[in-house]
Amino acid sequence: MAENQSSQPVQTDSAKASSVPAEGYDKKCIFCRIVNNEMGTELLHSDEDISCFRDIKPGAPHHYLVVPTKHVGNCKSLNKEHVPLVKQMVDVGKDILQKNNITDLTDVRFGFHWPPFCSVTHLHLHVLAPVSQMGFMSRLVYRLNSYWFVTADQLIQLLNSKGETN
Repeated sequence: MAENQSSQPVQTDSAKASSVPAEGYDKKCIFCRIVNNEMGTELLHSDEDISCFRDIKPGAPHHYLVVPTKHVGNCKSLNKEHVPLVKQMVDVGKDILQKNNITDLTDVRFGFHWPPFCSVTHLHLHVLAPVSQMGFMSRLVYRLNSYWFVTADQLIQLLNSKGETN
């Protein structure tokens, strides 16, 4: 889409471009391969903690996936120690939206699919905007208050209530 073209790909450090996989890399994980620059996917953001790229099946005019650069399992595997990571993922999502001139955060959805309703086990935040332009199927797939999709705020609240676990 034309409005998505405004994001410039980021420059990644040479360690990512090397043929030696980084620590926290799962060679079978498509998102690990994407953040490791093995798939030719344009990275809109990439640093040692967080990476972001466009969803291949967008559910809204702006649909981005924000992922930990190192492999982290799905949201069911998280605990209270992961709250800062989830918050950082949301912040990166907001930054990407802002770079694409999306300033109305009341018409944005940040969330995660709850297992078993996620197709990739690497933790990934869906950033969708504007929600008001989502089609029927997208509204269903990314539905609030469903048992298959939780908002970032709901996940943070759940993790904070879990306490420390192994």
